[in-house]
Amino acid sequence: MPVFPSLSLCLGGAFLWGLLMTACAFLSLRMEGRDENFHLAKLLAIYFAGGFFAWPVALPVARLLTRRRNIETRFAAHFASLSLCTIVMTAFFFAMDYRLFYAQWHQPFGTRVWIYQFIFTSIGATYQFLVMGLRLYLPVGLPLLAGASLWLALSMPRHMR
Repeated sequence: MPVFPSLSLCLGGAFLWGLLMTACAFLSLRMEGRDENFHLAKLLAIYFAGGFFAWPVALPVARLLTRRRNIETRFAAHFASLSLCTIVMTAFFFAMDYRLFYAQWHQPFGTRVWIYQFIFTSIGATYQFLVMGLRLYLPVGLPLLAGASLWLALSMPRHMR
């Protein structure tokens, strides 16, 4: 029994989830009066990429964990998987953007010092995202996450329920 979603659900859902995460970030920034930031396009691209790449990872994970389980379990698994994957992917892209900025002051690729710089720059960027970036998913993201999770839990193929 396949746990992987159809190609149309995978790509279409990824694109839509990326757009929804972009909208969450934009609306949060707008409500805070910070939508005229000169980094807005880059920031929204990071949130889009995080959502886009999280979707195709989150769905098979949730489906694998909830084969032949009840609707509540499927909902919870999709909710947890989609939220965790979205946060991890967005944090990853945030950290890589952060890393690109600081790369100009880092040692050459592959050296021991470069490895330390890469690791600690990525850790610092991830921490900064968790402290300052997660709130951009609220308040819009939570109802979207719940709705998407419910829809995914209800739409799992019959043979997997």
